[in-house]
Amino acid sequence: MMRVFHVLSAVFAVTLLVRGCDAQLETESSRPFSSRIVGGKDAVAGAWPWQVSLHRGYHFCGGSLINKEWILTAAHCFPSLSINNLIVYLGRQTQSGPNPNEVNRTVSQVINHPDYNDQTDDNDICLLHLSSPVEFTVYIKPVYLAAENSTFFTGTSSWVTGWGKTASGVSLAGTKPLQEVEVPIVGNRKCKCLYVNKSTITNNMICAGLVGKDSCQGDSGGPLVSKQNSVWIQSGIVSFGNGCALDNFPGVYGRVSLYQSWIKEQITTEQPVFIKFVSNGTDSDLSVNCTSVPPITTPTPATTTAAPVVCGRARRNTRVGGSSSLATSGAWPWMASLQFNGSHVCGGTLVAQQFVMTSASCFSRSTNAFNWTVVLGRLNQKLTDANEISIQVANITISNVTGDNVAIVSLASPPKLSDFIQPLCVDTGDSSLRVNTSCWVAGWGSGSGGANQTLQEIQTSIVDCIVSSNNSICTTSFTLQEGDQGGPLMCKLGQSWIQVAVLSIPTSSSNKTATRQDIQVFTKVSTYASFLRSVVGSFPPKEVSSPNGSPSTFSLSFTTVLLFSLTALQIFYQSCGK
Repeated sequence: MMRVFHVLSAVFAVTLLVRGCDAQLETESSRPFSSRIVGGKDAVAGAWPWQVSLHRGYHFCGGSLINKEWILTAAHCFPSLSINNLIVYLGRQTQSGPNPNEVNRTVSQVINHPDYNDQTDDNDICLLHLSSPVEFTVYIKPVYLAAENSTFFTGTSSWVTGWGKTASGVSLAGTKPLQEVEVPIVGNRKCKCLYVNKSTITNNMICAGLVGKDSCQGDSGGPLVSKQNSVWIQSGIVSFGNGCALDNFPGVYGRVSLYQSWIKEQITTEQPVFIKFVSNGTDSDLSVNCTSVPPITTPTPATTTAAPVVCGRARRNTRVGGSSSLATSGAWPWMASLQFNGSHVCGGTLVAQQFVMTSASCFSRSTNAFNWTVVLGRLNQKLTDANEISIQVANITISNVTGDNVAIVSLASPPKLSDFIQPLCVDTGDSSLRVNTSCWVAGWGSGSGGANQTLQEIQTSIVDCIVSSNNSICTTSFTLQEGDQGGPLMCKLGQSWIQVAVLSIPTSSSNKTATRQDIQVFTKVSTYASFLRSVVGSFPPKEVSSPNGSPSTFSLSFTTVLLFSLTALQIFYQSCGK
């Protein structure tokens, strides 16, 4: 794998002339991961669909696809900004032999960071503008980028990929596939201690590596990625190191999160997706000290206990009657607007902190997650709400049953919960609904809700299904419009709202069990219980109520009072015995 190395030999330095020239000496012609780079192994085709190979008649550097038209790579790969004879290969698996899944593009522009320093490798980042956009496939997809304020603590699992050397001076055979290796993050303070007098490690860099596992010559510009929940996020760009996989010398990468503003300044249309990566636990690197890195003192943050996540809680909902009206802000805090390229297509519901449930038919136009976003906390489609948040879709999983199907949308990051954003409980078979139970539906149907397309709500009630079916639930009839599809049929049981069905527009085939016009037939959500659990895992619990109907915090207060009373009684008896 190509990477720049600090060279002590003056003769060798003159031979290379500039950093990055060792790349030119290379003449070797969401699985989301399996794990030669150094110490790595063969990658499965399509495992890293953002990986690209840069050629000038031979592979000299790697890079990553970040949208349909842009490649992210290292500045040291381009001591000259010439685009002559420069080709980008996408979907490539080997450097020689057939690559049936690949495409190639020429480059119209090379943009090195204006503050790139070829002596220190600081700001080692570059953007390539492709001459024409690429179509996404299973083997060609963009990677998400680490957003500002991302944290990558020591030990964070990361992966680096490329076609570079498998050891210092040992080239990867041209018929060998793309290589992958898992390397842990090494904190910058530790990295500075290890590289003292050999290189300046700045805050613009991030380090990673293990003894025997590293990137090497030929890997320069390639991506260092970490997985957060169900998405891969690029944290680094292969930059330099001292040898390959040497003890106490981790690889050094450009820190992607510090260049979010610069990247957005260069890419003015269809910008890449940035996602904040958050490391769990504490940063052990803060306690690392050495001669060149003095100790630091940090204030101990106050510890707070986060409120437990429960489902079906809607503090701003006071629905007790009515038929059809405009919803109010926060009335249905689980409502989600599924947007395709920025336009509302379907409704959905937040059913866990990082999962939205909707109708499978919403994705008839595209199942490519990169084209979809989810807006939570929204009331009006034409107005921006201070309580709303837009989140990129990471993955779309569709059930496979006879008849109507549902889809689970995995979000790239969990939203911050509030009175306006809460998960809805899902009926997985443990809810009993009687005839005449009052229920509600909500959605942004096309043409409804006035000029601002405000969220609409409709009250209905459970009725007997004409044809008995364990998988069907029936309600009084109401009108569904295109934008309502995927939304919830929800009923309040106890303290919690429960989703019992996903709204789908009836067709002649799907509604053939109904023989009366005043009945609406839906498939019960519980029909998909096994599918939902396999994708989501566990759902948030319902809010527990005390006998008088108040939240469960009452039981804690009662326990405290009881203990106090018992203590007082004990003291009384002790006093009597003196």
